[in-house]
Amino acid sequence: MNKTENRKNSKLKSILSTVGPVGLWLITFFVVPLILVFIFSFLSRGEYGNIQLPFTLDNYKRLMTPMYFEILWKTVLIGILTTVGCLIIGYPFAYFIGRAKKKHRTLLLLLVILPFWTNSLVRTYAWIILLRTEGVINAILLKIGLISAPLEMLYTDAAVFIGMLYIMLPFMILPIYTSIEKLDMSYIEAANDLGASPYKTFREITLPLTKPGIIAGCMLVFIPTLGYFFISDLMGGSKTMLISNLIKNQFLTARDWPFGSSIAVVLIILMLIAIGIYFKATQNKEGTKEVV
Repeated sequence: MNKTENRKNSKLKSILSTVGPVGLWLITFFVVPLILVFIFSFLSRGEYGNIQLPFTLDNYKRLMTPMYFEILWKTVLIGILTTVGCLIIGYPFAYFIGRAKKKHRTLLLLLVILPFWTNSLVRTYAWIILLRTEGVINAILLKIGLISAPLEMLYTDAAVFIGMLYIMLPFMILPIYTSIEKLDMSYIEAANDLGASPYKTFREITLPLTKPGIIAGCMLVFIPTLGYFFISDLMGGSKTMLISNLIKNQFLTARDWPFGSSIAVVLIILMLIAIGIYFKATQNKEGTKEVV
């Protein structure tokens, strides 16, 4: 009996020694800040930017005004467009890597991962050099005579979309590549033997089998896109205001922490909805496999 209890105690101690530091870290730097943000969202801003009672719903009511609702809608729209754009570009690229020879596959994956070796802020500045009025693209277009005056490409919604697309594209490629690499080619060979066209083979076999990678890639792109404020700051200027920029401005410039907290809570809810959709889609996929 004592030996059994000692084994249980030793197992408990080993679990606590392993999970304890991680749990303490998450509670201190994740759970507690989230709770504080949630509480602050129901408080009021003082005359000098301090946080004070009473508890109120005014911060959330303020978010319902057309101006802030438009910013929220614009943020979600750019997130959706970025996700769709990354999927359209990333899927063929991931499929090409997955079906490439093994000796070439490592090099192609390295080309995808290579941008992660450079800070995303530096890469964003590189796009600014390319897109600005005196930038490389305008210089080339002027030199070959395609345009007579420089194009205004920077500080637009299109520039923000390009920046988001470039930064988030690897997050779409890698999960899809993983699904394609695990794809059993015998199904495709059987479809070809039965006379299925390439389009029908892709629609009926390849696409459903790689759906988990597509869903994972969409979540990895859409969720961070909602919070990337520096891209819209640098490439959109003052003309593009997303919900992440609004949160930053409320905390750092306006010093209205309660209102900034309420916006952050709404953003967290949007992210949780996206994560819930992801888990529901993956559970449905697993349920379908069990039925089959």
